Amino acid sequence: MTVFGNSATWLDSYQLGGLLSSMADQTDRLLFEFLNFFPATGVTSTLAIFIIFIFFVTSADSGIFVMNSIATKNAAKSPKWQLAFWGILLAVLALVLLNAGGLGSLQTMTLLTALPFSFIMLLFCYSLMQGLTVDVNYYEKEFSPATVTWSGVHWKERLQRILSFKDRKAVVNFLQHTVEPALHELAAAFNAQGVSANVAAADDYMWVELTIQHERIDNFKYGVRCEKKDISDFLVSEENIPDLDQNRTYIPQSYFGDNRVGYNIEYFMREEVIADVLKQYERFLELSSQVKNEIFTATNLKRRNE
Repeated sequence: MTVFGNSATWLDSYQLGGLLSSMADQTDRLLFEFLNFFPATGVTSTLAIFIIFIFFVTSADSGIFVMNSIATKNAAKSPKWQLAFWGILLAVLALVLLNAGGLGSLQTMTLLTALPFSFIMLLFCYSLMQGLTVDVNYYEKEFSPATVTWSGVHWKERLQRILSFKDRKAVVNFLQHTVEPALHELAAAFNAQGVSANVAAADDYMWVELTIQHERIDNFKYGVRCEKKDISDFLVSEENIPDLDQNRTYIPQSYFGDNRVGYNIEYFMREEVIADVLKQYERFLELSSQVKNEIFTATNLKRRNE
């Protein structure tokens, strides 16, 4: 409690016999009755009125600013008359409510108008969480797998690919002439080593995948499919980004047999596709060889046999 709050409680309990408590429903009078029990009543009452005035003015100014921002869609500048209009409207509304039923009517109206905003505040909370999530993802974004192990070889080709936002035809061409030959070459090497591997592709080359079948453990699958990707309007409107005139592009996205989230491999050369498949296959064998993962392997085997 504040100093005044403690003083009011003590006076009401030990000096005034509940006089202040009896005026609890007259909040506009209670403060000044309380100040009468202190020296320099005129000065303290004037100071209290000034503080209340400042409080209402700053609150009204904030409300006017918010209403004007909403009305102008958060424009950098707005006409002075518009600010004056919202201020006059707010003052007239407050005076009408005070004359209609006093402070009680004003408080009731405030509560009624504030209730819908409680739902808006819940949406604000959700938006805040979304914003924080975007913020974390932005600053913790890692390099793509095509960049982590890149040594800088063929950097001019890489630059061309980075600045070329692909359409569906370009990605299909990449799957047909880069990914599929790489997977066929790797499948031939697997078969030469006695490991059965085959490559399948859609008729329209929207996906290509390599599968290594097993009897006791889950099959290994590495695939690449053509996926749509939305682009921010800010990037589309950027003049210093060439070859971009729409907010949708297509990317070659990898996928795996264990339903893990894949990644964009648009910067891979043919040898890099092979290296990426071997990296994933090595991970697959390492996980399958661990005793602690037998329950997972057994579950996959049971699912395949059903």
